[in-house]
Amino acid sequence: MGFSRAELESFRDREIPEFVPPRPRLLFVGINPGLWTVATGTPFARPGNRFYPALVAAGIIPRRPRILDDGMPDEDRAMFFDAGIGVTSVVPRATARADELTKQELLDGAIRLAADVERWRPLVVAVLGLTAYRQGFERPRAKAGRQDESIAGASLWVLPNPSGLNAHETLASLADSYAAPAREAGIIP
Repeated sequence: MGFSRAELESFRDREIPEFVPPRPRLLFVGINPGLWTVATGTPFARPGNRFYPALVAAGIIPRRPRILDDGMPDEDRAMFFDAGIGVTSVVPRATARADELTKQELLDGAIRLAADVERWRPLVVAVLGLTAYRQGFERPRAKAGRQDESIAGASLWVLPNPSGLNAHETLASLADSYAAPAREAGIIP
């Protein structure tokens, strides 16, 4: 994959289609799409993002999917959908960094996400980003892990974001975190 800085900037403020099967068992929720994500049409596409390596390390998917300039190949997308895994974002607008979002966007995104979860009916929702969750869902004291509340009837987890900017998390700690909701959703034993 290769995009110039100018090419990536041209994707700012755009959105990507949802990456969700008809009946997901587990819905991973990022904060918002990055520029690489919109450029490729693939969630967590930025080189160096640890989302896919963490899913492989946790045993959630068997291998790292291929991400090409024009997206994820159908057979790799099927690997997620056949397992019952979907990926969406709290805020659909693409930025270079999540800290470019406003608190209002996070609040509005939380409302939109609840409506999407109501429509898709996953068993488990895993929000990847504690600070964004605290702001968007107005839970300033929330801790990482399984939450006492649900979202539209789905179990709710709040887990670390896989971005390289979240440097205190390791690939192993991300894999451990992501395995827990996958177990609850019945994706891994």
